[in-house]
Amino acid sequence: MKKVFYSYLLLIAAVFALASCAKEEERAILNADGSVPAAKLSATSVVLLKDNATADAVTVSWGKPNYGFDAAAVYTILIDKKGGSFISPIAVSTNTTLSKTFKVAELNAILLKLGLVAGTAGDVDLRVQANVGDNTSKLVFTSPTISLKGTPYLDKLDLSTAWGVVGSATLNGWNGPDMPFYKTDQTDVFVAYVTLNTGQIKFRKDNKWEVNYGDNGANGTLEAGGSDIAVTAGTYKITFNLASLTYTIEKYGWGLVGSATVSGWNAPDMPLTYDPTTDTWKTTVYLKDGAIKARLNEDWGVNYGGSAGVLSSGGGDITVSAGNYNVMFDFKKLKYTVESTQPWGIVGDATPNGWNGPDVKFRPDFATEKVWVIDDITLTAGKIKFRFNDAWAVNYGDNGADGTLESGGADISVQAGKYKVVLDLSNANSPTYTLTKK
Repeated sequence: MKKVFYSYLLLIAAVFALASCAKEEERAILNADGSVPAAKLSATSVVLLKDNATADAVTVSWGKPNYGFDAAAVYTILIDKKGGSFISPIAVSTNTTLSKTFKVAELNAILLKLGLVAGTAGDVDLRVQANVGDNTSKLVFTSPTISLKGTPYLDKLDLSTAWGVVGSATLNGWNGPDMPFYKTDQTDVFVAYVTLNTGQIKFRKDNKWEVNYGDNGANGTLEAGGSDIAVTAGTYKITFNLASLTYTIEKYGWGLVGSATVSGWNAPDMPLTYDPTTDTWKTTVYLKDGAIKARLNEDWGVNYGGSAGVLSSGGGDITVSAGNYNVMFDFKKLKYTVESTQPWGIVGDATPNGWNGPDVKFRPDFATEKVWVIDDITLTAGKIKFRFNDAWAVNYGDNGADGTLESGGADISVQAGKYKVVLDLSNANSPTYTLTKK
């Protein structure tokens, strides 16, 4: 009897040893006790439309697994392109909830990120993963794979062209990359919104010299391989007509003005940046209690105000409370948004507001997620760091002065001058930054 009892104890010990070896291991148990039951879709095929961005697109649901013992699980929906084998899936956590309803805009972003083509039906695979236990003893169970056919929409405008502005007057000089021209509603008529130094420019295709245009007579008419075009420092709208080979350069810059801004109702205005993905003008900025309006070229001849998100020419002041905001103006559809945000910024004794802030705010790179840009900042000789939401809880410095950032890292030394600053947080394991002197 003792022998049987000891054998039983050894069997129990072996079971626990196997469980210990299995922690952190993913167990894909299909159609068996302890597996996650097969998920169900409210629809197996969806066509997503931008006009329905806030509507429900599809619901994924599944039953509570039977592990054979009491267990709390945290669930994650894994989504991958058909045949992707879930090597690099998009993961959507539902915590302990046994279902997830995706909004149209949410699912659309996932499909595009997986590489599906806008306007074309494509297939994705889904499965549900259950994490049971804690970090010291975790078991992972996975459901069978199911498929969804989805047709995403293009959530950003494609106004890109092969044409650009190059020259000593541009930030990148004669070597480029060139400052882009964008499409307009007229065929072969392109527009660029640029801030230039005093110098020369030309127009060229594909960042190459094989096809380029200049102006031999300084008369607004372009010639292939023509002379450099002289410009003085300023912010401009350049219109390039490829069909007639003509161009115009006019002073052009939208900005915020008002009691809520740093300069009040007087210039200089807070500049707005053109976003070609939405054909709008935007900024990320700290505002005081007060009011704002948008005006062109720091002049009251063309200005917009409004209320309740609707713009009107010469309209009323837009009131705001103190805080950080993403501000957007759509001068074609006559709409605006002022949305509270928690932005990234630059802080330090080299910045206008020193180590106490408020920090100089980055704007999002409109074409790339988790990349932030300050187009123009004047720094004095000193030090800077990057931090989130004007607070030290989340901040980055550079321990090796090598362009790679570390959490809580060393102060970054800079020389006096004007800079374009890019903060790239797209790689969470290796965030980077660049400081380009203008």
